[in-house]
Amino acid sequence: MKQKTAKFILEKVLGWTGIQNKPKEPKCIIMGVPHTSIWDFVVSYMYYRSLGGYPRILIKEKFFFWPLGSLLKSLGAIPLKNERGASAVMAMIHAFEQYDEIQFCFAPEGTRAAAKRWKLGFHKVAKAANVPVYLGYFDYKNKVISCGDRFELTDDAFADMIRMQREYKKLPANGYHPERFAFMDEVENEN
Repeated sequence: MKQKTAKFILEKVLGWTGIQNKPKEPKCIIMGVPHTSIWDFVVSYMYYRSLGGYPRILIKEKFFFWPLGSLLKSLGAIPLKNERGASAVMAMIHAFEQYDEIQFCFAPEGTRAAAKRWKLGFHKVAKAANVPVYLGYFDYKNKVISCGDRFELTDDAFADMIRMQREYKKLPANGYHPERFAFMDEVENEN
């Protein structure tokens, strides 16, 4: 899809505003928070294409049947043979080694349902592939999307996740289904 077409669809058809430019690094991870709907893929794809980027995402291999598989590949999807933890991490690291330019979109919740803890695979991948992480977010309330700011990682994945969630609390991150999104401390306080 052409950049102008994606921009038209994002702004005129879907009514969204994309803010900020795409990251300058040819390889990076862009978080997509909150991830509460399949619409997140549509909006983020149109946004990133409207910036001239070509986003990549891992999708379970079972969805790559005809004719859907061809469509998914044309949209930048990479089939994931085994979606369990270490296999997905290794697949992403391999993709960073394989491509000269690749910006991966990553949903730390790991699901569109309410998640008690965010998955830390993004941290393992970013450290192993030596790529930066950006705090991309959706604001369905105001129909705004952004790649967000660069987030510096340390060697402590859990501490980085807590620090990342603190940064997201400062952002207008609003999901399509707000009830499906909570920060870890909010979930722990409910129990």
